[in-house]
Order: sequence, then structure tokens, then C-alpha cells
Amino acid sequence: MTSNATQRAESQGVAAVLLQLVAVEGTAGHRYVPSVELRSGKFATRNLADAIHLFCSLHGRHPGVIDLAALHTTQNAARSWLIQAVDGFAMERSYLTKLVVAAGPLPSTPGQAESESAVNGQCHALDMLARSDRTGCAIGAAITLVLDWHAFRDVLDHAAKRWGMTAPECALPSISQTLILANEAAESSAVERAIAFGAQQILNQHRGLWDLLDARQIARGEY
Repeated sequence: MTSNATQRAESQGVAAVLLQLVAVEGTAGHRYVPSVELRSGKFATRNLADAIHLFCSLHGRHPGVIDLAALHTTQNAARSWLIQAVDGFAMERSYLTKLVVAAGPLPSTPGQAESESAVNGQCHALDMLARSDRTGCAIGAAITLVLDWHAFRDVLDHAAKRWGMTAPECALPSISQTLILANEAAESSAVERAIAFGAQQILNQHRGLWDLLDARQIARGEY
């Protein structure tokens, strides 16, 4: 699907493509997200703690993807959405930080140095994507982060409930607002392709993160 996404953007509209990409290649579609190992198994608390720590490494930084995209996006259609998204993600970052504190230390896992290197590589890839001068690329990444964050949020809220915390309301733009912005920002077929490219790249990083988390819980085994 990924290799054909930019072609479908021209015929379906970029919002439809982004919805399909997020549904199939995003967080909600990864096998580890609804798994017993993460949600309710013997080591679910430990695995959730691991996920929260790695989430924070990837998206707890400032400036993040949306902040950088706001600095590198000149399209007027995106300005109000970006303001709301920047403010909303600042609140999500604060929530994530509180969850890291509640989670306690990062679970000891074989191959920790390799994991840190992989996450550092992902952070660099996200920074480059959000700083792209290709019109549509950065906003495509920001839009897709917001769309996929709703599935991330489900994991965050599950962890909060497990640790006796009250989850705050999410202040990010809604899915409908975000899809409207995606179509408004797609000013030409070239921009549509750039938006789809940015979306694909950020979803690749998210799936890579979930693959890593799954591998880490397997590596920990019964210990």
C-alpha cells in the first residue's frame, strides 16, 4: 500500500489516503498495541512502563515534530490548525512526562545500547522530516502525528488508569478538523504527494518504535 499511496492521493483526495495509511500502517494496526503482553498479561505493567519511556524519548522532546513543522510551513491554510496543535501537544508532552515519573525506572532489557541507538536514529529522522523545505512534507508529518496520536493516547490512558492517574482531556485538533486541514493544505498534486510522503515516513517511525517495544518485551522474557 505504501508504494501506491501517492498515486491514490490524486484520485481519492489526500485526507482519504491519510486515513487509510493510519488505519493500516499506524499504531492501531500494530499487533503489539492490543496484545495481552501490553494490556493485561503478567508483565503488562513493566511493558507499559517501557512503552511510556520510549514514547517520551521519541515525542517528549521540545521542539518536536509539530513545533518544527510550524516553523517550516508557510501555507496560510495550516496556521490556525498548527497553533492549536502546538498548544495541544505541549499538554500531551506534559502528560507523557507525568506518566514517565509514575512508570518508574526504564525496565532492564538486554541490548539496551542498541535500543538507544535505534531511538536516537528515529529522533533524527523525525527532526529531518519536520524541517523539510519540500512544501507539504512537514505539515503531512504533523497531520499524521496528530491522527496517529489518538491510538497512542489510548495506550497512555490505559497506563494512567493502571497507575491510578486521571487522564486529562486531549487538546489536540480533532480527527475531522485534521482531515479538513489536510485537504485544504493540498494545494496541488505535488503538495499532495509531499503530504503523503511525510505521512508515510512518520508512520514508518511509529511502526519501528512498536516493533522495537515488541522485541524488547520478548528479550526480557520471564525476567
